[in-house]
Amino acid sequence: MTLEDLQVYTLSMEIREDIWQIISEWKYFEKDTIGKQLVRSTDSVAANISEGYGRYSYKNNKHFCYYAWESLSESKAWLTKAHNRPLLSEGLFQNLYKKLDSLSVKLNNYIKSIGPQ
Repeated sequence: MTLEDLQVYTLSMEIREDIWQIISEWKYFEKDTIGKQLVRSTDSVAANISEGYGRYSYKNNKHFCYYAWESLSESKAWLTKAHNRPLLSEGLFQNLYKKLDSLSVKLNNYIKSIGPQ
């Protein structure tokens, strides 16, 4: 199995690209404040899943997945702030939040699956 075979990884990559496309259209101030934070946190989810997958021990893989989980929680907070300010429409916010919730479930299940089976 490769990293790209993991649904949790492919979904995290999809979300980060969605976020990038949205924020790239914002004005400078919005990009510089909320936008950069939201991009960094969503990028971090995928990066940590990838780094954990590349580790050669179950313990290290789980360790980086916990970092991914923390970045995912941070992403939800920044997404909510963007919506509250209001930089995102209700529909776009709901769509992205549902994707983050789905990713949360997949990441939780992936963490539970790591280790000798």
